[in-house]
Amino acid sequence: MKKAILAVCVILLTNGVLFAGGSKDSGGLTIKQGVLMIGMEVGYPPMEYFDDDGKTPIGFDVEMGKAIAEKMGLKPQFVDTAWDGIFAGVNTGKYDCIMSSVTINPVRLQAHNFSKPYVSNTLAMVVLKGSSVSARTPMETTGLDVAFQSETTSDFYMEELAAGGLRYTPRRYEKVMYCFDELKLGRVDVIVTDLLVAYDYIAPADSPFQMVWTSDDPEQFGICMKKGNDALTDGINRALEELFNDGTMLKISNKIFGMDLVTSARQAW
Repeated sequence: MKKAILAVCVILLTNGVLFAGGSKDSGGLTIKQGVLMIGMEVGYPPMEYFDDDGKTPIGFDVEMGKAIAEKMGLKPQFVDTAWDGIFAGVNTGKYDCIMSSVTINPVRLQAHNFSKPYVSNTLAMVVLKGSSVSARTPMETTGLDVAFQSETTSDFYMEELAAGGLRYTPRRYEKVMYCFDELKLGRVDVIVTDLLVAYDYIAPADSPFQMVWTSDDPEQFGICMKKGNDALTDGINRALEELFNDGTMLKISNKIFGMDLVTSARQAW
């Protein structure tokens, strides 16, 4: 009887360890066994957005997420999440990490773990081609309607300018694509957004948009995790290093952006 009870206890303990630890394949790092759950706001081209079917996520972060998961012996699972709740989601265990154009900054570093940078970025300002708007920097947008995605680096940047005395009308949108829709319709005057996003919108030959300014200070995107999750952070960093060394990161960058935006991020390590 004692042997039977002991056997049951061993089985329960083993199952409990596997469930609590997460993925057997990744050394107990993830929420789901064998799966890397990645939170992202799927509406930020070319970083993360839906394919023509409206269901399949594609973009730079998506391809990087797949490559990282493969290096870790895991299956990627993308969890579409509104930006205003994305950090709460990783804290409450809705997904293992966030890959959604997340800028590494001191405030976020205090609240979360971050991987090493995997892509470089700056801010940009976009206007309509042929527009009567004469502003060529965000500092010159006095009296203008300025569009940007809420709770992003662009939002924070414009808030700093407002605190310094700049008087413009902020137009905050849930998704960056809405900013470009509104600019095209003439409902806003300018957009402040990530350079990576601006490139995607101005690249087509028939694009109605024109980029007139980029910031001088580069920022780095990183993969965000729950504070204290050092084991997963180390695992993702190892995967990133392998992907850089074997040329996968550069290949994905050239495919999506048509240029190398990863080497400068690697130099920040």
